[in-house]
Amino acid sequence: MLPVTMHRFHPIHMGTTAQTILKAILSIPIAFGLAYPLIYPSEGGGVLGEMAALGTIGSIVVIAVFLALVYAYASDLRTTLKSVSRGSRVAEPNSVWLMFLLPYNFIEDFFIISNVAKSLEAESRINPALSGLRSFGRISGIGWCLAHVLSLIPNAMGSIAGGVAVFLWVWHWVFVRRTNKMLPGSQVSVTTLPGRTGS
Repeated sequence: MLPVTMHRFHPIHMGTTAQTILKAILSIPIAFGLAYPLIYPSEGGGVLGEMAALGTIGSIVVIAVFLALVYAYASDLRTTLKSVSRGSRVAEPNSVWLMFLLPYNFIEDFFIISNVAKSLEAESRINPALSGLRSFGRISGIGWCLAHVLSLIPNAMGSIAGGVAVFLWVWHWVFVRRTNKMLPGSQVSVTTLPGRTGS
């Protein structure tokens, strides 16, 4: 009888290049959703389709205000990633600027929010100031990302999803700003944790 050889299967981790390619592929239907109101203007186009009613000047003003808000929000996310310890950080702070890369950002936003949540979760293990956090912003963060994608649907559902996206975005932003106030000056040295002694 031949001996039975046991093999251990290790989890498969997607490389950075493969992950980027996957995000780019998923961005293709997003690009179509963004272009849909222009291709089929008579059918309406969710939130983006409604912007046509504002006219050229109105649309430019709305877009400018929106981009300014996104910049402020991304800056706060960057502050979060910069404020956690390097050992807790799972993404570089400047990665948040990918939020401006259309249409790729619709997919990348999920990863940015997830990375911020993972970083805060890791930081909470060594920083008592964050011990009260539970979901680390995942619910509102992933929620607004999903609603953001659904807002591209060319009907009333898209418009409703757009409103939900704004509500959850503001909710997550409030969470981020509140959390950032907990981080500066509240870092705890590992040597001061219970059971640790200085060398």
